Amino acid sequence: MLSINVPRGTTLERINLGADGEIPDRAVWLDLHCPTQAEDKLVERALGIAVPTREEMQEIEVTSRLYVENGARYMTATLMCQSDTDVPRTTPVTFILSGHRLITVRYDEPKPFAIVGAKLARLCPAYATGETVLMDLLDAVIDRVADILEKIGADVDTISHDILESEGGMSRSHSFKEILKSIGRRGDHTSKARESLVSIGRLLLYLAAEADTMKWAKDQRAALKGMQRDVQSLSDHATYLSQKINFLLDAMLGVVSLEQNNIIKIFSVAAVVFMPPTLIASIYGMNFKHMPELEFEFGYPLAIVLMLLAAVVPYFFFRWMKWL
Repeated sequence: MLSINVPRGTTLERINLGADGEIPDRAVWLDLHCPTQAEDKLVERALGIAVPTREEMQEIEVTSRLYVENGARYMTATLMCQSDTDVPRTTPVTFILSGHRLITVRYDEPKPFAIVGAKLARLCPAYATGETVLMDLLDAVIDRVADILEKIGADVDTISHDILESEGGMSRSHSFKEILKSIGRRGDHTSKARESLVSIGRLLLYLAAEADTMKWAKDQRAALKGMQRDVQSLSDHATYLSQKINFLLDAMLGVVSLEQNNIIKIFSVAAVVFMPPTLIASIYGMNFKHMPELEFEFGYPLAIVLMLLAAVVPYFFFRWMKWL
């Protein structure tokens, strides 16, 4: 789908254009979402640029993601999608600056695009250009990653409380399996957020290097430097969360090991407690003819008492040693 955004007073009007349509000269943002070949050709003819294919966007070399071709600057970043679900994804998005127009190529629905589209549809600067739209998109992407990391941090704190600080150990309503799955999901979210931040950081660095060539205003350069600082701080926070998640994973595995050891200890103590009575019962269960105790009048009560003592004494000994 090809959507074009044209300034209308203080708003940015979004128009869906067919493959046989004509791109207005006043369009500042062309959004290609899962474009067809015909839509690609339309943009290429109108602007004199080459729209990258999906396979080209997925390449990870820096030279394949950040480059200049025919006067247009191509910048591909990895953004997060479906971050509010348990199965987040990352998707490559290409930003192309050609003149004062922005062309975006994407094959998914990153939330910042909807946020910026709705924002510009309500209020848009009269001097809006492709560069200002690009800055709005990058700012929204960074804010979105910040929100994701804040949510991960809150979830990690909850998991930490369940594992380490709940009274009487972990709540039985939380199974070990569910908590391990939750830790794994938060780790996956964090790794994808870090991947996105690294990609955005490279894009901002490239954009800062090209700002002089593009003759950006001082306030735009200052905003660009602010975004770079934000990305760096968010990357540090993502690293901290990753380390904390690894610590919780180790702590969780330690708790599981302690639980297993406790179960094995109970069986071991039970075996020791019942071993002496079993030995006594086995001795007097032998079918030998000459056993003095067989003729003893109180032999049976005596054997019962001995078995009880043999079971009770080890039990209290273990309690005194605080092994139980």
